[in-house]
Amino acid sequence: MALWITDECINCDVCEPECPNDAISLGEVIYEIDPQRCTECVGHFDEPQCVQVCPVACIPVNPQHVETPAQLLAKFHRLHPGKVPAGAAEASGAAPSGPVATAPLPTGEPR
Repeated sequence: MALWITDECINCDVCEPECPNDAISLGEVIYEIDPQRCTECVGHFDEPQCVQVCPVACIPVNPQHVETPAQLLAKFHRLHPGKVPAGAAEASGAAPSGPVATAPLPTGEPR
């Protein structure tokens, strides 16, 4: 399901930069979410980031755009061809694609 921003929006500007799909933009009066681009952050994060940062809780599910998790993931793939969804490598047992933490090298003389 795509999300939408209600008229309770205070135009605080915190949601727009959090959207990994560029689905949020300033409308005529308040911010708006493009349902063709909103994946509820599926493929990027476990939770919708705009909902996490909204100080007035004005971003519910859009009842006009009900989608299954599979449909949201398909939209992610359409918007980001070739990109591996977050968590997919770990779930498959593959090596992570991002930076790998390593222990610092010891200092001093070698033995």
